[in-house]
Amino acid sequence: MRRRSIVVPGLEHGSNPIPAASRRGPLLATGGVRGVDRESGVLPADAGEQVRHAFANLRAVVEAGGGTVEDVVHVTVFAATDVRAAVNEEWVRMFPDAGSRPARHLLRQELPGGMLVQLEALAFVMEDRESDG
Repeated sequence: MRRRSIVVPGLEHGSNPIPAASRRGPLLATGGVRGVDRESGVLPADAGEQVRHAFANLRAVVEAGGGTVEDVVHVTVFAATDVRAAVNEEWVRMFPDAGSRPARHLLRQELPGGMLVQLEALAFVMEDRESDG
């Protein structure tokens, strides 16, 4: 069983040779998932908008790795400002079942390049949902 890189268009890490995530067997680990608008490439100035994009981007990364958000078991939120209310709103939207939510940790931290929030997640993908198997 090989490790494989998960690449999502619009979530490249600039000139750094870093994939959006890595998967080996059922374990999928993301890198830093930014709140960038993947269509335009723009990082919004508004923290709430960054949070919305970050959660949408997290979904895209997990799905590109063959899973769904139901496979996510842990999320770390790195925040340069108080985004807890916006994070909680997206959290409940993405994980509506209070009896089946991933663990979460929020850390206040300076982030580069205008980022106000960044997510990092672990998922355990029991069934590969990729079309190419």
